[in-house]
Amino acid sequence: MTTNNSGGLAYEDASFINSPDGRILRILAEYLKPLARFRREKIQDTVVFFGSARLHPLEEAAHSLELLDTAGSPKPVAAEHQPATPEELAKREVRQARHSRAEAAVEMARYYEDARKLAYLLTEWSMSLRSKRHRFVVTSGGGPGIMEAANRGASEAGGKTIGLNIQLPHEQHPNPYITPSLSLDFHYFFMRKFWFAYLSKALVVFPGGFGTLDEMFEVLTLAQTHKLAKEMTIVVYGSSYWKEVMNLETLVEKGAIAPEDLDLLHYVDTPEDAFAILKDFLTHHHLNGSRPEADRAHDEHDEESEMSLRPEITKTRR
Repeated sequence: MTTNNSGGLAYEDASFINSPDGRILRILAEYLKPLARFRREKIQDTVVFFGSARLHPLEEAAHSLELLDTAGSPKPVAAEHQPATPEELAKREVRQARHSRAEAAVEMARYYEDARKLAYLLTEWSMSLRSKRHRFVVTSGGGPGIMEAANRGASEAGGKTIGLNIQLPHEQHPNPYITPSLSLDFHYFFMRKFWFAYLSKALVVFPGGFGTLDEMFEVLTLAQTHKLAKEMTIVVYGSSYWKEVMNLETLVEKGAIAPEDLDLLHYVDTPEDAFAILKDFLTHHHLNGSRPEADRAHDEHDEESEMSLRPEITKTRR
């Protein structure tokens, strides 16, 4: 590929493509490349999993805590017999902080395992559906933590699974459980968010931080304001965590949202309960003859035709 800016084909000029003037082309590329990939892989719709990138599998978290617990002497000399220096006190505080974080990691690791199980159950069920296209494909942000758990569970069930990765200052690598042909990298957050929302029929939100809150409230706002021309449910996993982190009832009491807005969220605490809600919702709203006539007509065409390969893209309202 040429990098000079004099002559030559514009789309082969890397300096132009990567310049401010080429920004619109880069944005279009982050729309068209995923679209082409989803067509090729026959992805009709998705279920998106959000959650913290910092959670670990239970075995890994427990091992880290065990290493801290067994380090050093099991019976240290009493403090009154061997007074600690300021430096030792500082080190002790650091060790205590590390131990507290390790204990929290073990406690939070159950969400990793639950996300993994839920993704497995959902994928196993979706694979049993009669369809020429892949339905309700488990999709994540492509990184570690809950994202990895979701892709891992879907992969263990034998299904396709999507990872929409984002380039960050501290580089985030795609986790190894994403279907290779469905591992996509994004530069623009808004294009990545577009693909999270555009194909999804349900959102599952596991415990997380700023990024998880950002993604959840963005989709929640679209649903509240009826900007999505489709039925979509939001499953919030871990009621004790989320109700401690956010008090949405206060928004109702202060008149910031309507009481019925709280009905957009479904709190659950087990993979089985979450799967039951997802299965019931997806069956009622997106199966059972709910597909438009145009879609059913497309399935009558040759399976390799352009129309049969397209995903079911749901339009947003004007």
